[in-house]
Order: sequence, then structure tokens, then C-alpha cells
Amino acid sequence: MKLNRAKFFRSTEALQLGFMPGSGCAPLVYAKEYGLFAKYGLEVELSREASWAHIRDKVINGELDAAQAPATLPFLANLGLDSDPCSCVSAMVLSLQGSAITISRQLWEEGVRDLPTLRQYIHERWGKHTLTIGAGFAYSPEAFVLRDWLASGGIDPETQVRIVPVPPEQMYAILKLGYLDGFCGCEPWNSVAVEAGSGICVATGGELAPLYPETVLIVRQSFAAGQTSQHERLVAALLEACAACDLPETRLLLCDLLSHRQYVNAPPGDLKAGLVGPFQLREGDFGNARDLAIFHQHEANSPTDQKAAWIIDHLYQLLTARSPQGRPYERAPILKNIFRLDTFGRARMLVREQPVEAALPRKEAAIMV
Repeated sequence: MKLNRAKFFRSTEALQLGFMPGSGCAPLVYAKEYGLFAKYGLEVELSREASWAHIRDKVINGELDAAQAPATLPFLANLGLDSDPCSCVSAMVLSLQGSAITISRQLWEEGVRDLPTLRQYIHERWGKHTLTIGAGFAYSPEAFVLRDWLASGGIDPETQVRIVPVPPEQMYAILKLGYLDGFCGCEPWNSVAVEAGSGICVATGGELAPLYPETVLIVRQSFAAGQTSQHERLVAALLEACAACDLPETRLLLCDLLSHRQYVNAPPGDLKAGLVGPFQLREGDFGNARDLAIFHQHEANSPTDQKAAWIIDHLYQLLTARSPQGRPYERAPILKNIFRLDTFGRARMLVREQPVEAALPRKEAAIMV
């Protein structure tokens, strides 16, 4: 008789799992609310954090066992960029292409519609006003997408605009106050800005860089090596959650679930725009919500060499641009084996060994507030 291994999984204490308020935290919230962590014998406490920098520091210092993080963060931690160096790894990608670019309504009303008109606007005001554009983290995937977008229109992201780190949930408010001219951020904050009348979304990450890795599960190498079973079961639970979060019926449920104050704390309607659609793209036009976050489709969760290469190439392109005279930045061998396909493979086997029962929404499930 085949044993259900989940019955024999046990954790001695609760794992601290960090996340940022945004649609991308959906798999973590779903796994918590619908018992997937418990299914794999894990006790998990979710910790809502104020910024990606807080998540980085808490993972490095051991205050968090694991966290949702920008896909670049494990690489940055190993290099010690903007922090003390720390050996970190990731055994799964949590989401693909979750960001969009929003400009202020003032820019829109002054004629900015796309890259050519943005470039013209910058040139006409050269030496008088430098545009300030927010991104969640200096070396985040969304910052890379933003820089690529600007460069494709002949705008130098190093000299012709100012790109500043801004926590995602603060972007729309700072835009409304006039301290930002635009931002590249995750949902629902683009939709919140549009709904508030302070911004116009002009492009999505899915349009600009299809299937780029947006967020990952990050852990310290010491955790991955010392608590191997817990790590693999954590990945397995989140794999099931990611699969559920790409189901249409689950996405409708997530709009209400994520709206609660301990999670994203945003209106369900704004969450719906990015998870279900229609997503307002440019004034009077609508885009497909599938151009935003992808949680499971297209082999989203596999931490492949191809995804790692996208991150590393963009990282060193940025480091080279910021080095004296653009001197090529020497690539560090330490960046190998940060994406752990071996751990991912074992976690996927754990999922396959479980009874075939998709973690579908249960109408009677109570949402803890």
C-alpha cells in the first residue's frame, strides 16, 4: 500500500515567510488560506513587509526563513550588492512578467503617449526638468524592463531620467502627489493609480519582455542545506498554489482574498483588473490581464538556466553601464547554481506523490481577517 507521505511530514516550529503587498504574493496567501502548507506538514506564518530592502535584510539576518523576492535578489545577495554578502538560493520562480509602466496624468495631458513623445518631451525640457520614475528595487526585474523600454526609444536611462527605488504600494500615492512622473511596478498599484485618476498605464511587462522572471522564493543556502525537507515541502506547497492561482475560478476568488488588510489591502476591483481583466491600458483602451502575472503556465516555476541568464545578463549590463568609462564588469563565478533545479525537481516529485486533488477554491472556506 502506498503511504501518503504528507501525513508523516512534521515541522518543529513555524517558518517565517515574507511577502510584499501586490498581486504577486497570491501563491503564498493561497497556500496559507487553503491549507497547502498544512498538507505538507508545515506551519507557516506570513509576514507582510514594507519594502524589498526589508525582505533582503531580514532573509540575510535570519529573521525570515524564506520570502517572495525579486528574481534578481538571490544573485545580488551572493554578490553583496547594496548589502552584506550572503549565500542565498532559489528553488522556484513564483511569477513571470508581473509589472507594468504607468505615467502621470500630467505627462499624458502634456502629450506623452508613447516612447517617441516621451523622448520629445525630455528633449524639449533638457536642463530644466529631469523626469523621476519609480521602480521597486534598484536591481529588480521591473527596473531592467523599465530601462530596456527607455533605451528602445532612444532615451538613456542613466543620464536622461532619474530612476529611484520606491516600495510598490507607495508608488501610486507618490505619483499622485507629483513626486514621481511615472513608475514601473506590480499590480494592483498601476490599476489603483488609473482608478484614482493620477496615472495612465502605457505598457505591460508581458508586451516588453514576454515571460521574464519577476519573483522567486528566496532562502539562505544554510537553510536549504540544513532544513532540506522543510525547504522541499515549502516549494511543493507553493507549486500547488501557483497551479491553482492560474485557474480562472481561483483568480476571481483571489481578488477578494488579497484585498484584506493583512495581505495587499487594495480594492477588489483594482485587483481584478490585473488578475482577471479587463486591464486598462492607455486611455480608452484595454489589455489582457494575461499580459501581467503568470504563476504556473509556460513552465513558470522551473528555475531554469535560461531564466538565470536573463537576470545575469541584465545585471551585468547595468553594472557595466555604471562602471567608469563603461568598463565591462567581470562576471563572478559565484553566480552559478543559485537557481536550484535539483531541489525543484525533488519538490515536484513530492507533489506528484500526493493524492490527485487540486487545491481548488472551497466556497465554504473562511478567510481569516
